[in-house]
Amino acid sequence: MAATDRKNLAAEVREFLGTRRARITPEQAGLPVYGGNRRVAGLRREEVALLAGMSVDYYVRLERGNLGGASDSVLEALAHALQLNEAERTHLYDLARASTPAGRRPTATSSRVRPTILRLLDSMTGVPAIVRNARFDVVAANALGRALYAPLFDSPLFARRGPVNSARFLFLDPAAQDFWVDWDKGADDAVAFLRAETGRAPHDRALTDLIGELTTRSEDFAHRWACHDVKFHRSGVKNFHHPLVGNLALPYEAMDLPSDPGLRLNFYTPEPDSPEREAIDLLASWTTTGTIVPAGND
Repeated sequence: MAATDRKNLAAEVREFLGTRRARITPEQAGLPVYGGNRRVAGLRREEVALLAGMSVDYYVRLERGNLGGASDSVLEALAHALQLNEAERTHLYDLARASTPAGRRPTATSSRVRPTILRLLDSMTGVPAIVRNARFDVVAANALGRALYAPLFDSPLFARRGPVNSARFLFLDPAAQDFWVDWDKGADDAVAFLRAETGRAPHDRALTDLIGELTTRSEDFAHRWACHDVKFHRSGVKNFHHPLVGNLALPYEAMDLPSDPGLRLNFYTPEPDSPEREAIDLLASWTTTGTIVPAGND
């Protein structure tokens, strides 16, 4: 691992653990509080060490970025002490894995969509569906997915530069705030997902370049990025304001494609007999059948 990569990874570990420690009060951790003046927000390092059952010196080493070699039992104790949720715990393990020699190999993130996946998309005629990679590049979409995400596909951001990327659209195109009804939640979720991906694939240069671009060009992104929040993106409801059919509250599922590292299938399933179902059917009547593969997919 290059010296710059080691430095960046150590900083990521330090800031992640530091922000997790800062959000927990002694009362939340079940610790007694003596005196009224505390110079740090949240827990002190020695309090985390006490909760995790390790020496203060060892915890300080971990927080300085020295996760390499930490055993699973140490990581579990640390996750328990810092009250990490599932996504945060996974991120901690990813950072530890990246800190070891065996974890320093680049992790490939695919942008190619296999013919079987394209045929699957093409068969999903009743629901909007897209395939994206972990950098939020939209690498394929069925006709309804293309119709639902028309503002993204039509964004001038991508007129001369591909591929279509929903994170760039979200933070760099003003039209995104009209398209996503709950823009703040969408922005929080996107940044948290990208932060988690940096732990899984710390050597992905395209990911690093995307984060650098968004941090430089968007204060909204930079502010959220500094929080070091991580999140899984599996299911829920997304609220859109579509330029043709108006407001849509669409349940979605996000499924990883195990044979295609980094690729994920997202599809939207409106409730039967709902206004959303009628709107999607209306969109379907305006689209042609067939899978749409965005330009720039390589």
